[in-house]
Amino acid sequence: MSVAKVTEIIAASTVSVEDAVRQGVKRASKTINGIQAVWVKDIKAAVAEGDITEWRCTLKLTFVIKD
Repeated sequence: MSVAKVTEIIAASTVSVEDAVRQGVKRASKTINGIQAVWVKDIKAAVAEGDITEWRCTLKLTFVIKD
């Protein structure tokens, strides 16, 4: 039997939503081992002068807890 844990992070990118998700998972994997899944809980964007300047994603990461 395995036990999983879910943790929530926020990641941002000036490029795209997909890039924010990828960068968030990449950064989290430096300190969290065994990430199995990511759920994009929320997407927001920062706007300046009528243009989107940054995409911000709230992510829930699922990882298995080791014995």
